[in-house]
Amino acid sequence: MQKCLIKNATLVNEGKIFKASVLIEGQHISRIFTEEAAIPSEVLEKYPVIQAGGCYLLPGVIDTHVHFREPGLTYKADMLSESRAALAGGVTSFFDMPNTIPQTTTLDAWEQKMSLAAEHSMANYAFYLGATNDNLSELLNADYSRIPAVKLFMGASTGNMLVDESSALKELFSNIKAIIAVHAESENIIRQNKERYMAQAGIDLPIRYHSLIRDAEACYRSSAQAVEWASKYGSRLHILHLSTQRELSLLKDLALEEKKVTAEVCVHHMWFDDRDYERLGAAIKWNPSVKQETDKLALRTALNSNLIDVVATDHSPHLWFEKEGSCFEAASGAPSVQFGLVLMLELSGRGAFGLDTVVEKMCHAPARLFRIVKRGFIREGYFADLTLLKPGAARKIGKGEIISKCGWSPYEGENVSWHVEKTFVNGSLLYDRGRFSQEKAARALEFSV
Repeated sequence: MQKCLIKNATLVNEGKIFKASVLIEGQHISRIFTEEAAIPSEVLEKYPVIQAGGCYLLPGVIDTHVHFREPGLTYKADMLSESRAALAGGVTSFFDMPNTIPQTTTLDAWEQKMSLAAEHSMANYAFYLGATNDNLSELLNADYSRIPAVKLFMGASTGNMLVDESSALKELFSNIKAIIAVHAESENIIRQNKERYMAQAGIDLPIRYHSLIRDAEACYRSSAQAVEWASKYGSRLHILHLSTQRELSLLKDLALEEKKVTAEVCVHHMWFDDRDYERLGAAIKWNPSVKQETDKLALRTALNSNLIDVVATDHSPHLWFEKEGSCFEAASGAPSVQFGLVLMLELSGRGAFGLDTVVEKMCHAPARLFRIVKRGFIREGYFADLTLLKPGAARKIGKGEIISKCGWSPYEGENVSWHVEKTFVNGSLLYDRGRFSQEKAARALEFSV
């Protein structure tokens, strides 16, 4: 914990961009000074001062969709390595997905993850509880003041996490009062596409076939089914990594607090399109797949309305050898948490949306949607989760700056003009221009229920 004054920064917060100074005392923001003359002389004399002129101060990003791979897959990522990458990207809080080994589908497995994070994570943390066809009792006994949502796979998944029985879906949607966060891709359509293209072109299909097999129709059909279930039972549904223009028709342009159905879009679905498979191959193979340019542009445009609620990264690292091979052999997923914010700011600079929209969708809206206690905003009395960035000359993302354990990024070589200078977690400066503090400041996130 510490006391310090961040002086003369440009704040982007709650729809406004303005000059101010922020006083941190302990874990919290104690004062926000919009006039330099209002800063008490004793603060300037006794507290460390960070001169932030020319820098932008944002609430720390809340990345509500990551795969940090621990436990069970730590050869390619772990809590420490990936939370360090998060801090380097201005991310101060994350929600981790349940498809680890063991899967987080029991409360015991969830508690194990919480213990690992308490020991190793440098960023604030929360963990989804995964649904299966037969674990309703675990979901009903969960404490949703500590768990952000139930994760539901309505498409291909690892292990037994594909929930495809109508009776199980009915029980889930009719009984779970928490947010149900769904991965929506139709397994039947994917299987039919796979058989058709294999019959046409053989088994060793190039990576570009990935978006033809996991196509827009597979996404739309499954998302539509999820919306139908949620509408029937009045459930709180959150569609993860929405990737198509057509799926936008399932959403309503309403204020977040008025919605029962919300949606997330990931950075890669707004940065890449299917023309990039030729250039980058399996580096941009995700599930759901990167789609057409029309989809990419429609998703960007949707951020300027209330159709899309949050932006996340779906950070999902693999070692490079796991990304080798044909369309069916290369693993799906890529590391993203370190560069999501600067890429979004880059798109803002190109006119896709405003700086305030980036902050709304990556900081404010995640806190509001999931009802996170006292985070996501620069407000007096809130936890001092902050990131300080500096705009500058365009640069290419280099391999040497990649923090993730897997050691590569699909964004290597992409041009950005923003730099994360410092990241504060609960008032502690944990990342400072490439250097990490050893202080343990991260906390488990709490949710209002």
